[in-house]
Amino acid sequence: MRINTGQGTISLITLIAVWSVSAIISLPGLAVTPILGDLAKIFKGVSQEEIQMLSSVPNLLIIPFVLLSGKIAESKGKLVILVIGLVIFLACGILYFFANSMGALMAISCLLGVGAGMIIPLSTGLIAEFFSGIERTKQLGYSSSIQNLILVFATFITGWLANINWHMPFIVYLLPAASLVLAYFLRPSYLKDNHQINNELKADTGLEKTAFIEAGKQWNIKLLAGFMILYFLCSYIALIITFNISFVLEDYGMQSSISGIIIAIFFGAIMIPGLFINKFISFFKNYFLFVSFALITLGLLMIILFKNGFLISIGALLSGFGYGMIQPLMYAKTVLVARLKKSTVALAFLMSMNYIAIVVIPVGMNFFNDLFNDHTALFPFIVNMIMAIIVTIIAFFGRHKFLFSSQM
Repeated sequence: MRINTGQGTISLITLIAVWSVSAIISLPGLAVTPILGDLAKIFKGVSQEEIQMLSSVPNLLIIPFVLLSGKIAESKGKLVILVIGLVIFLACGILYFFANSMGALMAISCLLGVGAGMIIPLSTGLIAEFFSGIERTKQLGYSSSIQNLILVFATFITGWLANINWHMPFIVYLLPAASLVLAYFLRPSYLKDNHQINNELKADTGLEKTAFIEAGKQWNIKLLAGFMILYFLCSYIALIITFNISFVLEDYGMQSSISGIIIAIFFGAIMIPGLFINKFISFFKNYFLFVSFALITLGLLMIILFKNGFLISIGALLSGFGYGMIQPLMYAKTVLVARLKKSTVALAFLMSMNYIAIVVIPVGMNFFNDLFNDHTALFPFIVNMIMAIIVTIIAFFGRHKFLFSSQM
């Protein structure tokens, strides 16, 4: 079976190999989450801060290695970087089963961040290389959906495995083994006979002027910076749900265990738009980003106003859906503001914003709580909703500019 790329065709097994990379990039830190409470009992004398660091350390290491991977991939080749990253990731998955101290867990988590950081830009970089036009946008949507589908599935699996043994959740870190096997179908010798490339790829190897890049330049720095800021903001605003919803539910007198279901709904909602991204872009046209941020805003408002588990779940669903609309659009538009040889680097810069947002959210919450002297669990949602309203208004009035439009 041949898959249309918009610039030729590739084999189905090559596409599955690309999808397998998207499937594992959301895993770092995930296996630790369900066992955080148990680690304090397992390792006596370990502080709460040290335990919480386990889930954030991979993200801290991911950020520089995402950027480094994007840069190295220009000269060393994407497959080399991918295989090295997968081997490191898989090795960490194995080492976790032998870790019996907090120091060992911390060291392995650092190494996991290195491996994941090397892989992450390639989940979209390979799509940018193989696909073009609406086929590229469609596949970037699928990539976003696969990331979040695996995240939802793995969240349930790790929670269940944690009841068996505290080492068992780390089994999800063995998934890179499948990607490592499938990497065979991304080899240059295999692709030479199985990937037809037309003149679009050849036309963009020079430095001629394009719709968004001036002659003689590798990318449009202003637009790339704009997409990075926009992606950071939508990640920072929406992901507050995963950080603080359990505390809000406790304040509302509900069981905090419900938070797991709500977070799963949130990530499940992020998955859906990517499957139909071209249809959504076609329907909403230049109102696409306005609608996306409006959905995030409405979702946060529902969480703030209603003390009902069902309505809070609907709020999480709406915010997740809005965030899920933005993700693939940001990927697709970022590719347009860089030469094809620089597309992986540009995507690395963009994707690093998601991990920077994850690291910054706790700091931002504390900053605004202290600034306004309000330490209630609901206050971060109020702050983020106000930010969402501001960005929504800007997206509405700027809808005819390339940064906020659906122009591709």
